[in-house]
Amino acid sequence: MNIIADLCEPTLLLDEARCRNNIKQMVKKARQSKVLFRPHFKTHQSHEIGRWFRQEGVKAITVSSLKMASFFAEDGWKDITVAIPVNTREKHRINDLAKKVNLHLLVADITSILNLDKIVDHPINVWIKIDTGYHRTGLLHDDDVMIKFIVNLIEKSKLLRFAGFLTHAGNSYYCRSNDEILELHITTTEILYHLKEKYKSLYPDIKISVGDTPTCSVADDFSLVDEIRPGNFVFYDTMQVQISACTSDDIAVVVACPVVAKHKDRNEIIIIGGGIHLSKDFIVNDRGQKNYGDLVFLESNGWSKPIEGCFLSKLSQEHGTLQVTDDVFEKIHTGELVGILPVHSCMTANLIGKYTTLTGNTIDYFDIRKDYL
Repeated sequence: MNIIADLCEPTLLLDEARCRNNIKQMVKKARQSKVLFRPHFKTHQSHEIGRWFRQEGVKAITVSSLKMASFFAEDGWKDITVAIPVNTREKHRINDLAKKVNLHLLVADITSILNLDKIVDHPINVWIKIDTGYHRTGLLHDDDVMIKFIVNLIEKSKLLRFAGFLTHAGNSYYCRSNDEILELHITTTEILYHLKEKYKSLYPDIKISVGDTPTCSVADDFSLVDEIRPGNFVFYDTMQVQISACTSDDIAVVVACPVVAKHKDRNEIIIIGGGIHLSKDFIVNDRGQKNYGDLVFLESNGWSKPIEGCFLSKLSQEHGTLQVTDDVFEKIHTGELVGILPVHSCMTANLIGKYTTLTGNTIDYFDIRKDYL
């Protein structure tokens, strides 16, 4: 079936076979390491794709908001971590979830624990977010006084349970080789392991949890941790290729974009496909140029490998500018479709809001505007 012929606007195409293979490979890695696989669903945000994980035996998940947790709870997920410091203003959503699922929430300061303890009506697992070098949020791992104080506050609560220490090594996205990624993985896991060792005599059931796709894709040894939470790996993208977390053959999504103009004097091709479709995330190529996505040719059963020397060099709201070579310029015509491999598949999926499989099926996406539970 050739679905390309009927497309008329930017469309996020999903290669189900690649996606399922990415899932299977990460499930296999977690099982070999004997750790809990708690994938982050913020990348795909889909009931249907979530069920592909369930078919591989996955029972616990991670999400990025309480509302998204409610969305997946509706589809039968019963063990959910919200991997962002808790927003205690969402009192009703917290309690609605806690009475239906095994809910895990994060805290990164004293006030959050005090506020959470005041509003909860049901038992909740609390993880202390640790900053292992990314410096986005979390307690510094060597802030013993603050960590101990928060642990004691959790201990005094009737409904809060100290689950353990959790981190997101987002600084892995600055790595550019497998060796760098592995070095960061070792440092991150050792930091959390030492924290666990300090508290396991008092809390023998506490866990440590790590996330991020680069380290989970490259590393094989997770013996020091209890669970892993990668998310982007389900689709991958060109940023992960640059990091060396995957190859372009692992990327499971592409944006099909109509060609609307050509400019020979600049070797530029204009497409409908801008910031509102692809986001404005970029990588920097070997020449120091911003790259907002790699060009591929669409085929009846998928797409080609990235076309060397051709990339999305500029983005406006609706339009994108492809910088191409002489021969590629002659091959692409106005009115045709080209494919763009996204730099950040999580953002691209969120912006387009649905998937079209290579067999023509439509897969819906989490709707932030809708109320759940």
